[in-house]
Amino acid sequence: MPRTHPPVSALALRHARLQLLDGRAPPAGAVHERLVHSWQRSMNAGLQPSGTSGHARHFAGIELAQTRARNRDLIDHSQPVMEYLFEQVRHSHSIVVLADRHGVLMHTLGDTGFVSKAERVALTTGASWHEQDRGTNAIGTALAEACEVEIHGAEHYLEHNDILTCAAAPIVSANGELLGVIDISGDRRSHHAHTLSLVNTAARMIENRLFTCACPAPIQLHLHPRPHGIDTVAEGLLALSPDGWIVGANRQGLALLGLTHADLHATPLDRVLDISMDALLAHIHQRAPTPFAPRAPLVLHARNGCTLHALARTQQPWAQTWHRRAVPALVGSASKPTSTPALASDALAELDTGDAAWRSASDKARRVANKGIALLIQGESGVGKELFARAVHDSSQRRSQPFIAINCAAIPEHLIEAELFGYIAGAFSGASKQGSAGRLREANGGTLFLDEIGDMPLALQTRLLRVLQERQVTPLGSGQAVAVDFALICATHQPLREAAEAGRFRSDLYYRLNGLTLHLPPLRARSDFAALTAQILHTLGAAPHLAPSAALQARLAAYHWPGNLRQYANALRTALALRNPEDPCLDWQHLPDDLQADLQSTDRCGRVAQAAARAPVAASSVPRAGQKLADMSRAAMEQALQDTQGNWSAAARQLGISRQTLYRKMAIP
Repeated sequence: MPRTHPPVSALALRHARLQLLDGRAPPAGAVHERLVHSWQRSMNAGLQPSGTSGHARHFAGIELAQTRARNRDLIDHSQPVMEYLFEQVRHSHSIVVLADRHGVLMHTLGDTGFVSKAERVALTTGASWHEQDRGTNAIGTALAEACEVEIHGAEHYLEHNDILTCAAAPIVSANGELLGVIDISGDRRSHHAHTLSLVNTAARMIENRLFTCACPAPIQLHLHPRPHGIDTVAEGLLALSPDGWIVGANRQGLALLGLTHADLHATPLDRVLDISMDALLAHIHQRAPTPFAPRAPLVLHARNGCTLHALARTQQPWAQTWHRRAVPALVGSASKPTSTPALASDALAELDTGDAAWRSASDKARRVANKGIALLIQGESGVGKELFARAVHDSSQRRSQPFIAINCAAIPEHLIEAELFGYIAGAFSGASKQGSAGRLREANGGTLFLDEIGDMPLALQTRLLRVLQERQVTPLGSGQAVAVDFALICATHQPLREAAEAGRFRSDLYYRLNGLTLHLPPLRARSDFAALTAQILHTLGAAPHLAPSAALQARLAAYHWPGNLRQYANALRTALALRNPEDPCLDWQHLPDDLQADLQSTDRCGRVAQAAARAPVAASSVPRAGQKLADMSRAAMEQALQDTQGNWSAAARQLGISRQTLYRKMAIP
């Protein structure tokens, strides 16, 4: 946090923190107010200064890959800036860190001598530095305060982090959404007064890169008090809709116009500048240098050479430069500009690799995401139901609010009620002295995702139904209801409708959850296998253009993948680990042994099925006398495959066995 007071000694800081823990306020002016607030939040999260952060979340494997995939644009645009920033602090016993909006570390660059020390305090990719996990720290506190923050030495809430000095600045999108944080952390003895300014400048550079490359508006304005300030990190940026409304801005652009993010989509250009959109477009089209207001020092320099003058409503002398994207409507009629339909650009679009069934589900989810309609996602285990749900949340108007995911099958039945609904202090034996808000209240304002909803006990289904009807939660041990507001997404691999009809699931709850049912396709049914492979390899950090060999790709695409995306991502991760740097591609020898065996069996079964399909139909399926049972079983399976033209799923249904059993039995010579 910006220092507006003299540094406080470590002893005085520890004393002030102990006073806070004892329920006493630190002496006025002794500690920065923001620091006290952060300590209070850390204390409310149940952290103890002398304790460890062993309970803190640490993402790894597919979970980390999915988190990085959701933040791909942020990572891609931040990495060049991080590399530049690292050059400025190299050999200063420091590490440059990028975290997402939840405080999870996405990417790090550090001095070799400091990396081992950073690892000891979990400054590594995948670690969560949210305040609830690590207490007061620059990353988590910058997220909580939504401003640049510096935390030095004993200002950290957890005492084992007082070896660090950290400075962090938030990264904000063109519509005001908090995207993440960039941070420099180092040995507290290497503290430098200019570090906070460095990260603040780096955050602005990243924001400007994201704005220029990702802003969907057809017209962008570049603003600065001087013409030579255009295209520098200090410039302001605005995005205009075709009809002249300000729909996006960086923080400098808002400051120059005296606006806030709340004014976006609600402020026309001519409210802040004495220039209409029609006049702007006409001058763009005509390349006319005629000034609008000679007495105004506000200048708009067009990339095509057009120079305009306009009077700022706030009477401040700004020079402005604009540039436009190639939108045919802007070159056509200046008096009636029209816009061409834009491709969706959101978290769902980032996951779209071309499969028609997946895209259909995505389009439907996008249409209902902000309309209070509950989503029920169905699909086999491992198809990415939670990943899809997170993308729906991140594509909705609630994206800046919490996404609370609960696996109903993973919580013991005797704990799930307390986990969901919360409890007051002393509600039951072993209850926390502080009580618990419960996951439903944690989701307030955001999205609640109930995974494997089909495994929720019937008694709790009744309570959940009441919450959905009344939009109120009553914690265990309390008679007072608390209002909640959240979007609801549920998922299950079970046929929930059949479960409701059979009485294993409450039918009234089923119809409450089923505002819109979406089916995600299994991996074996997707038509985008090659593109999906490339995307997974990218999220796993593979080198550009690295891919499976053509022969292996064909074999992988033909495999049935009972574990779907989860299994495939793990297989590719293992292949990357086993690959030698000089190997030009991923190949057979890089696969796990069990997957090699499965692929060989699948290939052998495929050849058997093809032979069976080509063979003439037997005159009679009645077994011959003395025929062995195994031979009869194999003959029946081959006949089923022949009857279904090699369709393994249909053949398994015809035989009354699972597809996996059919694969296994046909693989036996």
